[in-house]
Amino acid sequence: MSFDPMAVAVDWLDAYRAGDIEAILEMYAEDAVVHCGCGGVKTITGRQALRAYWLDRLREYPAGTLDDLNHSDGGTIISYVTSTGVMSALFAFDATGRIKELDCSPSH
Repeated sequence: MSFDPMAVAVDWLDAYRAGDIEAILEMYAEDAVVHCGCGGVKTITGRQALRAYWLDRLREYPAGTLDDLNHSDGGTIISYVTSTGVMSALFAFDATGRIKELDCSPSH
C-alpha cells in the first residue's frame, strides 16, 4: 500500500468540514459506491449521484469535529460529529488510495 488510509480519511473529513465538494469528489474512485444509513439506507453510485448526495450532505449535515479514527480490515473507520449526532464512516480504498466504498451511518 503506497498511501496512508488513515491520512486519506482525515483529508476526507477536512474537505467535508471545509465544504469543498470538488476535493471530496476527487477522493472517490470512478466506480465508487456509497452506502448511507442516514434516514433509511441509500446506495449511491456514479459521479452525478455522488455530487448530488454530497451537495445535500454539505448543506443539511455539515461535519464537525473528529470523534475517533481507527484501522479496520483493509480500510479505515472514522467517527465525526454532525448536527444530528456522531456519525461513523467505514472506508475501503483502491490501490491508488481513492475511496472505492464508503459505508456511513449514525454511531450506536
